[in-house]
Amino acid sequence: MGPSSFATTASPAVPTHHHPLTHRRLTRRSALLGGLGLLALPASHLGAVPQPPAVWPQASQVPGGIARLSLGPAKARPLAYAGDVPLLVLGDVIEWTALVGIALATAPGEASIMVQDANGGGPRQISYTVVPKQYQEQRLKVSPRTVDLSPPDQARYERERAHLATVMATFSEPLPLASILRMQVPTPGRRSSSFGLRRVFNGQARSPHSGMDIAASTGTPVVAPLPGRVIDTGDYFFNGNTVWLDHGGGLLSMMCHLSAVDVKPGDLLKTGERLGAVGATGRVTGPHLHWGVLLNRAMVDPALFLLA
Repeated sequence: MGPSSFATTASPAVPTHHHPLTHRRLTRRSALLGGLGLLALPASHLGAVPQPPAVWPQASQVPGGIARLSLGPAKARPLAYAGDVPLLVLGDVIEWTALVGIALATAPGEASIMVQDANGGGPRQISYTVVPKQYQEQRLKVSPRTVDLSPPDQARYERERAHLATVMATFSEPLPLASILRMQVPTPGRRSSSFGLRRVFNGQARSPHSGMDIAASTGTPVVAPLPGRVIDTGDYFFNGNTVWLDHGGGLLSMMCHLSAVDVKPGDLLKTGERLGAVGATGRVTGPHLHWGVLLNRAMVDPALFLLA
């Protein structure tokens, strides 16, 4: 699948499975109960201990994953960068969190981001560790012209790659109140190919699979996984008919191989609103949706945004 060819580098952060504010409240509650001598009582006397809510996207500090870095409290949203690429920062005055997409090509080891607080002061560095992950391999037979490109096809691909680089660099204001970015699956169907799969076309290794493939019949509706603005549509050599959505803060969705495109750049979509239909355009072996999620210009695993 072509989209992986366009993936750029990104960075990561410390996994946080509990919302910081909820954790603080539970800690204060525990301290209060301990001071009253209630912690020694059986659980049946106190009732069930409330569990912190799940957060989306889930933290997974591996290549192709997402790191969640706590930036601490601040009166206004801090600015955070991986190199010169701006990062998505969510939260409130009590706790801000940077979400860092980790590119599939990222080598395991130490990494860092830079943070600039809105209330002044010099920039500070926050470090984190990327741990390795082994992805599976898949071998496919496709038309030779899609592997060994002719000069005209190669020229087309280069033009499209340059254009998509500008699309992928889109950065707008984060969605209001978007502290939990749980996505809706954009089309019903079986997940036929997982993110990160190592692809070998006609015996030639290519970039890892950079999205989630969902097998569905041609014409099955495809919808927006989150509220977003359409920032690009087109018919691309590898991706076929494609729609790009901007969800804010450098979080983008890409829907590929569509048989129909029902939106145009500038359209604003709500979660669940139709944008097109499943198809088999571009480099494919059958009808399906290729769904890619981009965070700070890195393709990340869409499953991290789903309930299961």
